[in-house]
Amino acid sequence: MWLLSVAAFGLLVPNGLFVYWLFNDFSSLGQVLADRLALGFILDLFAATALLAYLVAAKPLGTVRWPWFLLLSLRGGLGFSIPLYLWLNWRRAPAPGISFSAWWRAV
Repeated sequence: MWLLSVAAFGLLVPNGLFVYWLFNDFSSLGQVLADRLALGFILDLFAATALLAYLVAAKPLGTVRWPWFLLLSLRGGLGFSIPLYLWLNWRRAPAPGISFSAWWRAV
């Protein structure tokens, strides 16, 4: 349940701020290209997403595959996609499943 709470926070707060900026402060593509700080963060986000998608593809966490992680990341950012992707995989794991602390130690 706590993973869903973290995913909801990631979708509403950081992604909500980005969507607000996109519709209210974004007036032209030239302005975004001139805003080097925002462009740097966006490029960093895409690089981190690509790296995490590669790692998830190379060592799957469960039955839900890496394209779903990529789609969730594009929809709501990493603060949304990581906890929801973990929850989706752990929800489908056979009982008794692996605990977060055991998974964390194994990684």
